[in-house]
Amino acid sequence: MSEYQKNEREKAIELIKNGELFENSKAGFIISRKGVNYPKEEILLNGYKNLFAPIVNQVIEYFLENKISFWKIGGEPKGKPTGHVLSSQIACLNHLFPIRNDKKEVLKIAQIICEDIVDVLQIKTDEFSPEYIAFEVVSDNDYLNECKKGYKPTRGSHCTSIDALIYAKHKNGKNYILPIEWKYTEHYNNTDKSIEDRRNEAKGENGKGRERLDRYVNKKPYLIPNSEQLIKQSEYKSSIYFFEPFYQLMRQTLWAEQMIAHKDSETIKADHYIHVHVIPQENNELLDKIYPRSKKNMETTWRECLNDQSKYKIISPEKLLANTENTILKRYLSKRYWEKS
Repeated sequence: MSEYQKNEREKAIELIKNGELFENSKAGFIISRKGVNYPKEEILLNGYKNLFAPIVNQVIEYFLENKISFWKIGGEPKGKPTGHVLSSQIACLNHLFPIRNDKKEVLKIAQIICEDIVDVLQIKTDEFSPEYIAFEVVSDNDYLNECKKGYKPTRGSHCTSIDALIYAKHKNGKNYILPIEWKYTEHYNNTDKSIEDRRNEAKGENGKGRERLDRYVNKKPYLIPNSEQLIKQSEYKSSIYFFEPFYQLMRQTLWAEQMIAHKDSETIKADHYIHVHVIPQENNELLDKIYPRSKKNMETTWRECLNDQSKYKIISPEKLLANTENTILKRYLSKRYWEKS
């Protein structure tokens, strides 16, 4: 557990004990490991209480009707939000879902990302309740070789999903997608995903890793080698693209590029994109870690992988919502997330 994660956990446990923010919900969800039960003080027994109260019913309906999977930990019920108070999916929903139907508020967020945005557009891929922000977004078709043959991407599971998406109009008249990757307390080890074994596979077979290399590098349409944004590598196996958090960023970059390349066959028709990385500035273990492959911090490492720096923005949650006029939401977010632990 990182120092930031530890601090946020302790802060959240105190808020749970205080009762007000989580509406007196009890914590202590039990996780079983090797036959031993561990009650976890940071996991609510009622996952609904993990959401900002005014949005609970709408979130549940939105996920159900749009066939989106909630992130959950082992043992939690399907189809319900996790009770884990450090969940980044929950953090993303708590920040953005309350304003998704308010065009003026969403435009303010889009203009913090890019001041040249002049309008935001409804996202019609949400068959149920389309508004100005969508969650766990996938493309209409599989361009990243991630789905079984004949299947299409499923939102929130088994493929590259975008935590949140804004669809916007630039002052130059072009349509932009603003894919948002939301982080909270995440930090990562140094696992090389290009040499990972499958479960029950002999060590060193690298079955999972070989599949990933085929998917993103070695087989048509040769996604990383043909990317305009991702800088070419002399060797892709064990390259920076297969270590987190860069593995996620690589896939999201490819997703955005493919959405634009195939706009004629997509519901969302975009000409350009800006990839948005939302990270609390206090999460030093993610931002300031010196990553072994680059010997540099996260932002420097990733920017050295990109051709066009204007297509990638890092911003804190607090700065992203700095201009919101929703004072009730702002008070909730400040108490739960923004105040220093």
